[in-house]
Amino acid sequence: MQYLVSVIDDKSNPGSTDRQPAISAFNERLIAEGYWVFAGGLADTDAATVIDNRGEQAVFSDGPFVESKEYLAGVWVWEAPDLDVALKLATEASKVCDRKIEVRPFL
Repeated sequence: MQYLVSVIDDKSNPGSTDRQPAISAFNERLIAEGYWVFAGGLADTDAATVIDNRGEQAVFSDGPFVESKEYLAGVWVWEAPDLDVALKLATEASKVCDRKIEVRPFL
């Protein structure tokens, strides 16, 4: 089963900025143990553009789709045998990157 693992940062209480070496080591372990599918950090929310093409013409808006102090800072996609394994890895990931983690299975 594959899981979307979202890294949630907080503008009012951001995680440490010196975590990259620990994150890289964690990523290397995910690869070695066969959990890694994809990962990537995201630019700040100021770089976001929202497109809504549900009406007669597309509407483009600068910034995130929702104004919030918390925002999506990055993602992983993991392959894990079950939710328990994904949650165990996510617990480690939260400590490693000093941020909240959300785990959601793909359908």
